[in-house]
Amino acid sequence: MNASLRVAVKYGLFVSSGLIAYFLMLKLFGLHENPWLRVFNGAIMGAGIFFAIKYYKLMTGTTFTYVDGFRTGLLTGFLATAVFTLVMGVYVFHLDKEFARTILRDWFDDTNQGAGILIIILILEGLASTAVLTLACMQIFKKSQNVGQQENLVERKKEDDVSNT
Repeated sequence: MNASLRVAVKYGLFVSSGLIAYFLMLKLFGLHENPWLRVFNGAIMGAGIFFAIKYYKLMTGTTFTYVDGFRTGLLTGFLATAVFTLVMGVYVFHLDKEFARTILRDWFDDTNQGAGILIIILILEGLASTAVLTLACMQIFKKSQNVGQQENLVERKKEDDVSNT
Protein backbone atom coordinates (compact mmCIF):
# COMPACT_ATOMS: atom_id res chain seq x y z
CA MET A 1 0.00 0.00 0.00
CA ASN A 2 1.50 3.34 -1.00
CA ALA A 3 1.95 6.25 1.42
CA SER A 4 -0.97 8.29 0.07
CA LEU A 5 -3.41 5.43 0.56
CA ARG A 6 -2.10 4.66 4.06
CA VAL A 7 -2.58 8.28 5.13
CA ALA A 8 -6.03 8.40 3.50
CA VAL A 9 -7.19 5.24 5.29
CA LYS A 10 -5.89 6.47 8.65
CA TYR A 11 -7.44 9.92 8.40
CA GLY A 12 -10.56 8.70 6.60
CA LEU A 13 -11.34 6.47 9.56
CA PHE A 14 -10.67 9.39 11.94
CA VAL A 15 -13.04 11.63 9.98
CA SER A 16 -15.78 9.01 9.79
CA SER A 17 -15.40 8.39 13.53
CA GLY A 18 -15.79 12.11 14.13
CA LEU A 19 -18.88 12.29 11.93
CA ILE A 20 -20.45 9.30 13.67
CA ALA A 21 -19.62 10.69 17.13
CA TYR A 22 -21.11 14.07 16.17
CA PHE A 23 -24.31 12.41 14.94
CA LEU A 24 -24.60 10.33 18.11
CA MET A 25 -24.03 13.43 20.23
CA LEU A 26 -26.84 15.20 18.36
CA LYS A 27 -29.03 12.12 18.88
CA LEU A 28 -28.24 12.19 22.59
CA PHE A 29 -29.53 15.77 22.87
CA GLY A 30 -32.47 15.18 20.52
CA LEU A 31 -31.10 17.52 17.84
CA HIS A 32 -30.39 14.88 15.18
CA GLU A 33 -33.56 15.75 13.24
CA ASN A 34 -32.42 19.34 12.60
CA PRO A 35 -30.86 19.24 9.11
CA TRP A 36 -29.06 22.58 9.60
CA LEU A 37 -26.77 21.09 12.21
CA ARG A 38 -25.25 18.91 9.47
CA VAL A 39 -23.29 21.99 8.39
CA PHE A 40 -20.75 21.10 11.08
CA ASN A 41 -20.11 17.85 9.16
CA GLY A 42 -18.26 20.03 6.66
CA ALA A 43 -16.00 21.39 9.39
CA ILE A 44 -15.19 17.87 10.54
CA MET A 45 -14.52 16.77 6.97
CA GLY A 46 -12.44 19.85 6.22
CA ALA A 47 -10.28 19.39 9.32
CA GLY A 48 -9.70 15.74 8.48
CA ILE A 49 -8.72 16.47 4.88
CA PHE A 50 -6.48 19.35 5.99
CA PHE A 51 -4.59 17.22 8.50
CA ALA A 52 -4.35 14.27 6.10
CA ILE A 53 -2.72 16.43 3.42
CA LYS A 54 -0.52 18.15 6.01
CA TYR A 55 0.69 14.79 7.38
CA TYR A 56 1.29 13.45 3.90
CA LYS A 57 3.30 16.54 2.97
CA LEU A 58 5.43 16.21 6.12
CA MET A 59 5.93 12.53 5.37
CA THR A 60 7.04 12.98 1.76
CA GLY A 61 9.04 16.19 2.22
CA THR A 62 10.41 17.69 -0.98
CA THR A 63 8.86 15.03 -3.21
CA PHE A 64 5.35 16.32 -2.39
CA THR A 65 3.35 17.24 -5.49
CA TYR A 66 -0.03 18.85 -5.99
CA VAL A 67 -1.44 15.67 -7.54
CA ASP A 68 -0.29 13.51 -4.61
CA GLY A 69 -1.81 15.89 -2.07
CA PHE A 70 -5.02 16.15 -4.06
CA ARG A 71 -5.25 12.35 -4.28
CA THR A 72 -4.70 12.03 -0.55
CA GLY A 73 -7.46 14.54 0.23
CA LEU A 74 -9.93 12.91 -2.15
CA LEU A 75 -9.24 9.41 -0.88
CA THR A 76 -9.60 10.58 2.72
CA GLY A 77 -12.95 12.22 2.08
CA PHE A 78 -14.31 9.43 -0.10
CA LEU A 79 -13.42 6.79 2.49
CA ALA A 80 -14.92 8.86 5.31
CA THR A 81 -18.09 9.36 3.26
CA ALA A 82 -18.37 5.64 2.49
CA VAL A 83 -17.98 4.57 6.13
CA PHE A 84 -20.33 7.26 7.45
CA THR A 85 -22.95 6.42 4.80
CA LEU A 86 -22.72 2.73 5.67
CA VAL A 87 -23.27 3.46 9.37
CA MET A 88 -26.14 5.84 8.60
CA GLY A 89 -27.67 3.21 6.32
CA VAL A 90 -27.70 0.72 9.17
CA TYR A 91 -29.15 3.37 11.46
CA VAL A 92 -31.88 4.50 9.04
CA PHE A 93 -32.93 1.05 7.80
CA HIS A 94 -32.62 -0.97 11.01
CA LEU A 95 -32.36 1.11 14.17
CA ASP A 96 -34.62 4.16 13.69
CA LYS A 97 -36.93 3.79 10.70
CA GLU A 98 -38.95 6.85 11.78
CA PHE A 99 -35.88 9.11 11.45
CA ALA A 100 -35.96 9.06 7.64
CA ARG A 101 -39.67 9.87 7.52
CA THR A 102 -39.19 12.79 9.92
CA ILE A 103 -36.31 14.26 7.91
CA LEU A 104 -37.98 13.69 4.54
CA ARG A 105 -41.29 15.16 5.70
CA ASP A 106 -39.63 18.58 5.78
CA TRP A 107 -38.10 18.17 2.30
CA PHE A 108 -40.78 16.40 0.28
CA ASP A 109 -44.56 16.57 0.17
CA ASP A 110 -44.70 12.83 -0.48
CA THR A 111 -42.91 11.08 2.39
CA ASN A 112 -43.06 7.71 0.62
CA GLN A 113 -39.72 8.46 -1.04
CA GLY A 114 -38.05 5.99 1.28
CA ALA A 115 -34.84 6.12 3.24
CA GLY A 116 -32.82 5.40 0.10
CA ILE A 117 -33.13 9.02 -1.01
CA LEU A 118 -31.59 10.06 2.30
CA ILE A 119 -28.62 7.75 1.70
CA ILE A 120 -28.15 9.15 -1.82
CA ILE A 121 -28.22 12.68 -0.41
CA LEU A 122 -25.55 11.73 2.15
CA ILE A 123 -23.33 10.27 -0.56
CA LEU A 124 -23.68 13.29 -2.85
CA GLU A 125 -23.18 15.71 0.02
CA GLY A 126 -20.05 13.89 1.17
CA LEU A 127 -18.49 13.59 -2.27
CA ALA A 128 -19.20 17.22 -3.18
CA SER A 129 -17.83 18.56 0.09
CA THR A 130 -14.76 16.33 -0.30
CA ALA A 131 -13.96 17.75 -3.73
CA VAL A 132 -14.45 21.37 -2.68
CA LEU A 133 -12.58 21.04 0.62
CA THR A 134 -9.67 19.22 -1.02
CA LEU A 135 -9.33 21.98 -3.59
CA ALA A 136 -9.43 24.58 -0.83
CA CYS A 137 -6.84 22.78 1.31
CA MET A 138 -4.49 22.29 -1.60
CA GLN A 139 -4.30 26.07 -2.02
CA ILE A 140 -2.54 26.12 1.33
CA PHE A 141 -0.17 23.22 0.67
CA LYS A 142 0.78 23.67 -2.97
CA LYS A 143 4.23 24.82 -3.93
CA SER A 144 4.27 28.42 -5.09
CA GLN A 145 5.47 29.15 -8.61
CA ASN A 146 5.89 32.86 -7.84
CA VAL A 147 9.09 32.73 -5.80
CA GLY A 148 11.03 34.81 -8.34
CA GLN A 149 8.51 37.63 -8.11
CA GLN A 150 8.76 37.67 -4.33
CA GLU A 151 12.57 37.86 -4.47
CA ASN A 152 12.34 40.90 -6.76
CA LEU A 153 9.94 42.59 -4.36
CA VAL A 154 12.35 42.09 -1.45
CA GLU A 155 15.28 43.47 -3.45
CA ARG A 156 13.22 46.46 -4.62
CA LYS A 157 12.18 47.20 -1.03
CA LYS A 158 15.85 47.15 0.07
CA GLU A 159 16.73 49.59 -2.75
CA ASP A 160 13.86 51.88 -1.70
CA ASP A 161 15.01 51.80 1.94
CA VAL A 162 18.58 52.68 0.93
CA SER A 163 17.47 55.57 -1.32
CA ASN A 164 15.19 57.00 1.41
CA THR A 165 18.07 57.32 3.92
